[in-house]
Amino acid sequence: MYSKSFGERSFDTLNVTLLIGACLLIIIPFAHLLAASFSSREALIHNLVTFLPVDSTLDNYLLVWHNKVFWNSFRISLIVTIVGTVINMYFTLLTAYPLSRPTFKGKKWILLGIVFTMIFSAPLIPMYLVVKSLGMMNTLWAIMIPNAIGAFNLILCITFFRGLPEELTEAAKMDGMGDNGILWRIFMPLSLPIVMTLTLFYAVGHWNNYMGPLFFITDSGIKPLQLYLYSLLSQFNTQDSFLNIPESISEYSPLGIQMATVGVATLPVLMIYPFIQKHFIRGALLGSVKE
Repeated sequence: MYSKSFGERSFDTLNVTLLIGACLLIIIPFAHLLAASFSSREALIHNLVTFLPVDSTLDNYLLVWHNKVFWNSFRISLIVTIVGTVINMYFTLLTAYPLSRPTFKGKKWILLGIVFTMIFSAPLIPMYLVVKSLGMMNTLWAIMIPNAIGAFNLILCITFFRGLPEELTEAAKMDGMGDNGILWRIFMPLSLPIVMTLTLFYAVGHWNNYMGPLFFITDSGIKPLQLYLYSLLSQFNTQDSFLNIPESISEYSPLGIQMATVGVATLPVLMIYPFIQKHFIRGALLGSVKE
């Protein structure tokens, strides 16, 4: 029976300790957020809330439910996330396929250019001028088109495609199938792990995108959720943001409303991740190892 050495046991103990600490750093703030969102106004004012609700109430969530401004921003973020992710995946897969083929000429220079963009990103002012000259200011395209392809995600996809047997491509071409058919009919079904992984990366990126809307969106009617959350969390007086609320709830805590709003905003990602967790782990591992 194999017995671990003292160094291996110490290394395992250190790893477990660090992982537990990292988990606590994530869980503790979220637990406090949930507890505060379900606590009463008096409990929040007197700082009685830690990790469990005090004088449990749903008033904060009722206020969020009746907040039309919040749901409009939620809808905008949902549209941007869905449409933006579809655009991302389409162009990423379309670009990764030829760059993963050994017969594609000049791919090394193209890959070098892609890596260059990871090291030196586009300055903000030229990006702003390009978006403005294309007439995309105050449109949702301004926060989707400039980031149509993520360099890191593209490299992951290229690496995964390279690991697929070349014999599949050769057999398909012998049967008369073109590159378009090979990509969508053969590579896509075999690449579900990396597709789901990149979908998660892109979707979370769009959902949490703050800088793009901050610079390119000034119309309050199409501001996504992150801009709304910033305006809400940066102001202690949320009276102006909560119109059309039930008259039965006359007193509320701004902190409780802030916590409830943030809690609702995290639900989409929390609901999606469990369904693609197995694909996410496998895709991230396979896509990061070069064959």
